[in-house]
Amino acid sequence: MGTLIVIGLLGGLITGISPCILPMLPVIFFAGGVQGARTPGSAGSGTGGTATAVRTRRSLRPYIVIVGLVLSFSVFTLLGSLLLTLLGLPQDLLRWAGITLLVLLGIGMIVPRFETILERPFQRIAAFGAKRGAARQDRGAFVLGLGLGVLYVPCAGPVLAAITVAGATGNIGSGTVALTVSFAVGAALPLLLFALAGRRIAERVQAFQRHTKAIRTGGGVIVILLAIALAFNLPAAIQRQLPDYTGALQERVDSSEVVREALDLGGLVTDENRELSNCSNGAPVLEDCGTAPEIRGIETWLNTPQGEALTLEALRGEVVLVDFWTYSCINCQRAIPHVNAWYDRYGDVGEGFEVIGVHTPEFAFERETRNVIAGAENLDVTYPIAQDNSYATWTAYRNRYWPAQYLIDAEGTVRHIRLGEGGYEETEKLIRELLTDADPGVDLPEPTTVQDTTPNDAITPETYFSIKRVINYGGEPEYAAGRKDFVLEDEQQQDTFSLGGTWEIDFQGARALSDDARVRLAYQSADVFVVLGGEGTVEATVTTDGEPTTRSIDVTGNPRLYPLLEGDEPTEGLVELEVPEGVQVYTMTFG
Repeated sequence: MGTLIVIGLLGGLITGISPCILPMLPVIFFAGGVQGARTPGSAGSGTGGTATAVRTRRSLRPYIVIVGLVLSFSVFTLLGSLLLTLLGLPQDLLRWAGITLLVLLGIGMIVPRFETILERPFQRIAAFGAKRGAARQDRGAFVLGLGLGVLYVPCAGPVLAAITVAGATGNIGSGTVALTVSFAVGAALPLLLFALAGRRIAERVQAFQRHTKAIRTGGGVIVILLAIALAFNLPAAIQRQLPDYTGALQERVDSSEVVREALDLGGLVTDENRELSNCSNGAPVLEDCGTAPEIRGIETWLNTPQGEALTLEALRGEVVLVDFWTYSCINCQRAIPHVNAWYDRYGDVGEGFEVIGVHTPEFAFERETRNVIAGAENLDVTYPIAQDNSYATWTAYRNRYWPAQYLIDAEGTVRHIRLGEGGYEETEKLIRELLTDADPGVDLPEPTTVQDTTPNDAITPETYFSIKRVINYGGEPEYAAGRKDFVLEDEQQQDTFSLGGTWEIDFQGARALSDDARVRLAYQSADVFVVLGGEGTVEATVTTDGEPTTRSIDVTGNPRLYPLLEGDEPTEGLVELEVPEGVQVYTMTFG
């Protein structure tokens, strides 16, 4: 249970600082923070002495908004789909209810009397705010949080996937509840800080205090504009153009074996899919990962003649790409142009190439067929779509990602798996190789030329020298615990490091044991820092555009961070450290 809570909080925090929360920030700042600012006009009625006392008490509005968001997101993510199914209601009802609620609340912020009526069902929460002397600022806060929680669409990832599948299939236990609530709390904490920042700015800037009515009206307009934008899916179009600056961090969490085992809440491994573990994510060569699990549990097929079902058994002899996606997923929207291009380019080549887009919903509103049809049209998807509302095919493939691609050869064997965005050039090369294997005399057309828009923050991931956390070692010999002699790489691969000389590697870092101990790392970033411990002078050389810059670092006292490079914009280069005997290297970080 404790592990799930930590994973949920970590996954939520990453989501809470990702591009997916950007549409929420203006509303959180103005309607959640600024409106709760303590101003001379917030005291309400009373004598001079009473009013002065009331004005010194701060509004709870930022906290009430976030409590409402966490509550509604947790409840509706886990139970929304099941409740709507039991009641026979449309699966996108909650989304439209949330949009309507935001519009009504925006009107209420412009017309306070209407907001009083809207808040009436939650009088007890409003009364709690009144005890703190801030009833007027707190009015409507809980309703705002409820509306935002229903409409909050975090970036897809394994943590959210585990929550979604558990809720949609009814496999809800104490672990799932703990994971969901901790994820919601983690994602909401950055929003709370943003709201508190809005409140503090409003209290310190005189212009906010002089124009409280105008600020309130402007906040209402912003809430209404957000609702309209969400109704037309405008935030998704904007997010597709933004760099995913949390992508590297999310990938490191996702790749953890502890995380994968903890999120296996339903025991997904079976004899049918056990060999899928033979495939490594995004391998540049074909692998043998066992017979592909059959497409199953599909009630609705789109883009097939008369809506007929497809089976992998019937497609033997053809190369098949099974692509897990969902139409509102930003990551999927960036990947689909490549899948579209492959389908158009290779569909009629040789023995044939087929794409099956398994649409597994992340949120309840994505279960509605009419929404899937509209989403597919918006993304120009013409290949067959299997609507996997029961998560049967998703579960059969032990999948946890949107998007995820499983490339199957003409014999029905999975030969390549790609989880997440990117790697399109490599995937296409393997498609072409399988098409040639299926029909050696095939005349392949030229490769596609779709631009890869996968976000690239161009920053080397944090580099650990401890045996338990090393992820980007690129040298000889094997990086293992104990005393070893290492050899520097002549051509250091990007974002990797190698060692030279004699070192002792342990669970803290790497300690130099010889006078010729060296570190070499190829980086890309604006800033480079290193954490060092021990006693001695480290000679550092940073080479950028062929120009070396050297500096001496006097290492003494407790381990701490030392700057190596502080630039204005990202650059590519090489860092080399001459490390004296006894000095320990812990990490290198980049920014």
